[in-house]
Amino acid sequence: MQVKTLTPADLDNVLSRMDAAEIDELPFGAIQLDKSGKILTYNSAEADITGRNPAAVIGKDFFKDVAPCTARPAFQGVFQQGVLNGRLDTLFDYTFDYNMKPTQVRVHMKKALVGDTFWIIVRRI
Repeated sequence: MQVKTLTPADLDNVLSRMDAAEIDELPFGAIQLDKSGKILTYNSAEADITGRNPAAVIGKDFFKDVAPCTARPAFQGVFQQGVLNGRLDTLFDYTFDYNMKPTQVRVHMKKALVGDTFWIIVRRI
């Protein structure tokens, strides 16, 4: 499946039907977390943004071990609130700067359509 762009309206439906290889081909960062913040999926585009090896981050705590620059109310706090109320769908700009050149990104956090996981979609701006 070749996907060039996804709109917020179709993001859930497309991600829910993709396998790991297809998610890896997306032109934007896609990180799937469980409710505790453990990384389940970390695609190649996100690896390009952050310089991290996807295989090395799977299973780690996103907020503590991989991107501690996000352990702030404006990022982790928003995620935790969405997990608590079961509704996460927010879009905001952020700067990733942990062990990397500061990079401005647009972040879209969404609860997965299927299952009890959450997506963090990242695009450079």
